[in-house]
Amino acid sequence: MQKKYIVTKKGEYKRGKVDPGDTGKFKTREKAEEALRKNHEKIVELQEKLYAEKKEGVVFLFQAMDAAGKDGTITAVLTCLSPHGVKEAAFKSPSKTELGHDYLWRICKELPEKGEIAIFNRSHYEDVLIGKVHKLYKNYKWADRIDQKKIIKNRYEEIKNFEEYLYNNSIRVVKIFLNVSREEQTKRFLSRLQEQEKNWKFSMDDVNEAQHWDEYQKAFSDAINATATEHCPWYIVPADHKWYMRYLVSEIILDTLKDMNPQWPKSKKEEAEQFAEVEKMLVKQLEEMKK
Repeated sequence: MQKKYIVTKKGEYKRGKVDPGDTGKFKTREKAEEALRKNHEKIVELQEKLYAEKKEGVVFLFQAMDAAGKDGTITAVLTCLSPHGVKEAAFKSPSKTELGHDYLWRICKELPEKGEIAIFNRSHYEDVLIGKVHKLYKNYKWADRIDQKKIIKNRYEEIKNFEEYLYNNSIRVVKIFLNVSREEQTKRFLSRLQEQEKNWKFSMDDVNEAQHWDEYQKAFSDAINATATEHCPWYIVPADHKWYMRYLVSEIILDTLKDMNPQWPKSKKEEAEQFAEVEKMLVKQLEEMKK
């Protein structure tokens, strides 16, 4: 994984550091898609070991501006996984019930068990992104002792501590920011309008949110810089070329699973002896059936 895409320290991310149009070592779509297919094979094997070993879980969470390609990337990169041991959660506007709890309550319900991979389409970061841009917290009910001017700052610290807590309890959190340019986002909005089969993707809400581009870019920068750690890094993925974005996400997932290094569970001595006896019994039964 190229180091220029990884943010592991506070204040390390600078807007413009990663070009949204970057394609790395690839000059053509075909080469990137070939590399993606090869990564699929390796990811599948590692996922099987992870599920069998059941020692560690991992969350891959995706954040991005609208039309950056979250849904398509999740589909293209992660459909290779077995449904066993994989769960996906999409976090939209919180429900009345969810608003009645702390903002991490709905996140905790979707965390993976050991051996599982969880895919978050948006996440707890919505509370320091759209929540910050539109100051949504002002519409919530708070105890009189709460200083609302410190809510976002406090949430950065809470999120960082929450993710470190998960890491210390065998759940990794890998955060992926699909970094699309404003020009490419506008082109994709136009495509949704001009191509009838894509009309269903178009939303005036998305266009309205895009008018707050600079505010969102600052919100992303602030959130990334406040919560990036060595154990729970952010990856800034160029998103203008979908084929490169998908390849790079597959690299992030593969590198993470390699670092987790899951192994096939080994039988204990007593189990191995029992298995040997059962094997002899089954072989004998099979021979008798053939007679």
